[in-house]
Parts: sequence; C-alpha cells; structure tokens
Amino acid sequence: MRHFFQFCPHPNQKIVLLTGAAGEIGTSLRQHLGDNYHFRCFDRVRVRDAKDAQVADVTNFKAVLKAMRGVDAVIHLAANPNVEQSWQDVYSSGIGGTYNVFEAARQAGVKQIIYASTNHVSGWREVQQEPQIKPEQPVRPDSLYAVGKAFGEALGQFFVDRYDLSVVCLRIGAFKTDPKLYQPNDRLLATWCSARDLAQLVKRSLEHENLGFQIFYAISGNTRRYWDISNAQALLGYEPQDNAEDLLTNESRQENQV
Repeated sequence: MRHFFQFCPHPNQKIVLLTGAAGEIGTSLRQHLGDNYHFRCFDRVRVRDAKDAQVADVTNFKAVLKAMRGVDAVIHLAANPNVEQSWQDVYSSGIGGTYNVFEAARQAGVKQIIYASTNHVSGWREVQQEPQIKPEQPVRPDSLYAVGKAFGEALGQFFVDRYDLSVVCLRIGAFKTDPKLYQPNDRLLATWCSARDLAQLVKRSLEHENLGFQIFYAISGNTRRYWDISNAQALLGYEPQDNAEDLLTNESRQENQV
C-alpha cells in the first residue's frame, strides 16, 4: 500500500474523500466539481492528476480510516460496476468495503456520506414494467450486484438512526459521459444521467448537511423517465439540465418513432 497525500486544501473548501476516484464517475465529478471542493482521492490504482490521493482498497479498513482524517464528507463510489459480478465480489468489496467506509467515517467523526447506489436496486420493478418507480417503494433488486447495493442503503439507514450521520443514497441510472458514442435505445432514453446532472445532485447533496437518510434517483430530465425524481427536486432544488431526447440524431429519431 502506497500513500502519497499531504496537500493543504484551500481553507474555505470542504474536504471530500472520494472513493473509486479513478473510475468514470469519480473522474467526472472531479472535473465538474474540482473548483468547489478539495477531493482526497482513494482508489486501488493511482489517480495521476490528483494532488491528494491514496492508493489502497476499501476492503482495507486501516487504510480507509487513515484517509478519513480531516475529512468533512465522503462520496463512496468504489465498487465493481459489473451487474453480473460474482457473489464474492459483491460480498468483499460491495458489502465489506461499504461497511468499512461507513464505520471509518463514524470513527473519524465524519457526519456526511453520499453513497453511490443504483437503479438496479428496484430493477425488478422495471422488469415488471411498472409505470413509475418511487424512492419510497420497497427494494426489488434484479441482480446480486443490486442486492449488495440494497445492503449499503440499509446500512446507511442504520448509521443515520444509530449514529446521527447524514446519508444520501443516489440510485444512479445509465451514466454515460459521452452517450453519443452509444446507439440510443428506449432504456437509455429513460434512464440516462448526464455528467453535469449527476454533479449537480452531488453538489446539492453536499450543500445540505442535515438531510438524515435520503434516497434520490440520479436521472436526468428525460421525457421517457419512469424513475421518480420529485423528492430530489423538492428537497434539494434539483433542476436537471439534460434530456436524453437530445441524444437522438434525426436518423435515430425517425427510427424511434417507427
């Protein structure tokens, strides 16, 4: 395990520990919010452009606890993103790693956690073609990956109730930094979350320090969305800037209208 952070942030910036910082979402958040927060990057691989970083795995509790020193908030992204991953991956990094992050935050006195969940936590409702899926409905995971994320949400509720932390669970949809590289389909047009809309949700969540336990669907303002984002709009003032319909070219628009 290598450590290479000792960097003094701006005194007016909130220090945010970002696990999984080298991933697609972590990289995007640093690009969009790097001027707003001092990110301490935590990942299994080196984040080469980060001035404050640690190379370690979230399954290593001591390393996670060390990274928490002096932190104001945590954004926990680190996980295997493969929906078809093995139970061992779910158990070790998804469940064990998430517990380490929450418990290390508690021990370090960090009161604010943003947890990267997934819309797959209620994915079976999508399979059943329910017309609208709301955050307050019971979970119906569509995979073992989603079961692990549901555990993280339940753990978050426990840490809020037992230890008075603030935990926001973002059920992230189809996050694509450049979705135009993909062929738009009905599901992408419904579930897309743009980079700037996710950054807005994260920023607004960080600005509200006493939210208790909340679940928000991280979905852009898509015309075809069936995930309910009204609680994020009401509690955070979330105003999506993007709509997946704008991804369609004239040719693909005609194909989707057939």
